[in-house]
Amino acid sequence: MPRPSRRDDVVDSAVKLFAEEGFHAVGIDRILSEGGLAKMTLYRHFDSKQALILASLDARNRQILAWFGRKLAESNLPPPDRPLALFDALEEWIGGETELGPFNGCMFVRAAGEFPDLADPIHKAAAEAKENLRATIVSAVELAGYLEAEDLAGELMVLKEGATVLAQIHGSAEPVQHARRTARARLRAWLRA
Repeated sequence: MPRPSRRDDVVDSAVKLFAEEGFHAVGIDRILSEGGLAKMTLYRHFDSKQALILASLDARNRQILAWFGRKLAESNLPPPDRPLALFDALEEWIGGETELGPFNGCMFVRAAGEFPDLADPIHKAAAEAKENLRATIVSAVELAGYLEAEDLAGELMVLKEGATVLAQIHGSAEPVQHARRTARARLRAWLRA
């Protein structure tokens, strides 16, 4: 496997710190120090902290989509229940170390909260990441054979997002278990409809 580029090293260091501590709380010097990087390396690739935040959100978006997408695709659940793998994956992430790193809540919710102006490029990137995840859920719902996949995926997305926020607040996967049970009931209702 090829060695990551220096740009990737900067982004990886930033993703880790931004996910753990937030965007405003972490300065450039801290990112460089934690990553063992030179200032010149950072400024060769990014002209501002905003550019680094945007690159970090993009990288995290790709990680999240790949991970949840793989968990949905590899699920051994019966086809009508496969969308529930979304909640199983979330519970796995909250319950222990995964390739996504430790669970620290949602980096995109944090970005939207720290950059609340809807026109801010960082807020827009966070919103786009959520739309990308919703599209992944729509695909999983369609593959499971449900009609009106957009509507059902919207319901599952709301349950997943609420569970994520509550899991962060309470430091527990219990909200995910509640969301999964509710999602299962919704899937059953859609099958009967």
